[in-house]
Amino acid sequence: MQSVTEYFTKMFVFNARATRKQFWIPYFATIVISALLAWATGAYKYFDANYVFHYQLTTGATIWLIYAIIVWIANFTMRARRLHDTNRSNWWILIAIVPLIGQIWLFVLFLLPSKADTRWPVNQSDAH
Repeated sequence: MQSVTEYFTKMFVFNARATRKQFWIPYFATIVISALLAWATGAYKYFDANYVFHYQLTTGATIWLIYAIIVWIANFTMRARRLHDTNRSNWWILIAIVPLIGQIWLFVLFLLPSKADTRWPVNQSDAH
């Protein structure tokens, strides 16, 4: 639960690192929360067959869209912190631009174990 709390409270912290556990638990938790929120607000009705969100001006869709933007920002910074834990710059996120291979490469980078001596010695739990 602490890693999910840190996911949202440390969403503007770039100069720290995140362990695999601190990365993957919130990652899967936000998938579940997003699905439940889309169902609860009725926002799931606005996705087409290709999972593209067609925004309608309703309260439920607006709530889901605000949540999705917050999760996108938090996920971006979490990815940067996870790459820092493997002693890589957050610019490695751009490897995802390369079709197919880039997504696989980034996934492998997220799976790598933590390195002891990195340029970012502070863990996200200790960052302010």
